[in-house]
Amino acid sequence: MNAAAALGELFTAAFKPGAALQWLVVLACLGLAAGAVLLIRRATADAGILLGDKGWDGVLFPVLAFLLAWGAQHALAPWLRLPLLALALPVLACLSLVRISAKVLHAAFAESATLRAVSSGLSWLAWIALGLWLSGLMPLLVVQSEAVHWHIGGSPVSLRSLLEGSLSALAVLLLALWLSARVEAHLMAASSINLSVRKISANAARAVLLLVGLLLALSAAGIPLGALSVLGGALGVGIGLGLQRLAANYVSGFVILAERSLRIGDVVKVDGFEGQISDIGARYTLIRAINGRESIVPNELMTSQRVENCSLADPQVALTSSVHVAYGTDLPALMPKLVAAMQAVPRVLAEPGPAVQLSQFGANGLELTLVFWIADMALGQANVRSDINLAVLATLDAEGVEIPLPQQVTRTV
Repeated sequence: MNAAAALGELFTAAFKPGAALQWLVVLACLGLAAGAVLLIRRATADAGILLGDKGWDGVLFPVLAFLLAWGAQHALAPWLRLPLLALALPVLACLSLVRISAKVLHAAFAESATLRAVSSGLSWLAWIALGLWLSGLMPLLVVQSEAVHWHIGGSPVSLRSLLEGSLSALAVLLLALWLSARVEAHLMAASSINLSVRKISANAARAVLLLVGLLLALSAAGIPLGALSVLGGALGVGIGLGLQRLAANYVSGFVILAERSLRIGDVVKVDGFEGQISDIGARYTLIRAINGRESIVPNELMTSQRVENCSLADPQVALTSSVHVAYGTDLPALMPKLVAAMQAVPRVLAEPGPAVQLSQFGANGLELTLVFWIADMALGQANVRSDINLAVLATLDAEGVEIPLPQQVTRTV
């Protein structure tokens, strides 16, 4: 009996009128798995890879259902023939693999269209492989792939061994990604350690785990590591010539985190862009302005040019504004009132307190410089400067002080 005929017999036996017991066993396995996941979900707040966001969309549900179905098949085999379980087991196994790969990729990488495409592609490959397995075409394809072979680095490699090695490599890489994601999550959650130290440790751990996973994946794929010596030499030359800027960015990222000259949360100004550092990656630093714009600055730029850090030593920053008043204004009486008006602005610090200075004698009037300090640069400068100007304007109006307009005196001889 060929595989297609055996599959047809399984479908017939699974859906015949007397197959109620089979469906009951399958539904019992699914129900027990769902109940176990629900209990675990209520007992813990973890929404990671195992449980997912809703419990049933995690890895634990299909894995538990598969294990229960496998155990039921072996336990009831001496007394009952359950072809429906023979169909359910590969489906549950495929679902488990799809969930594991998708959850690991989403835990290791940021959400993006590329990530969704890769995750969808892996799911399609898994379901196509399941269809080939159930239809009986998989053994035929395996035999045909054994006949296709070539040499890599002097070693014979067949298409079958390459495909099997690729699957093993994929499993190793997924394991490495999952471990790196877990290590990074634990490091970033350790609030007792400085954030920059946590970030550099997480980046280093991910790089090491991915390198080890890549080497193990190549070995699992049957590719001799000795054959990569030529590739390694070529890669070194490429880094020395065309990829030196990319390598410099990666090295600069670790230098920034190690020296702690720039930290996540600092307010900086670089290359004409000002904002708060929201992330320091291995290749670039992400700076977010108060208006929501984000700038991706290469790490090499952060170490090779002048960067203004408003939060490195002291979060307190002095800001200034200016106003002109008419000649003849009683400045000794006006200046304390302007200081009091600035002190009433919520974000202005009381110590060091604001000050008013006569900066110059202008062509149209006396120029007063308003100096005030804030400690929350991340909230922006324009808004607090606007509040200061409004408070000063209200004080000048209340005191009847004139803000002179530009004027020109013409003398005739």
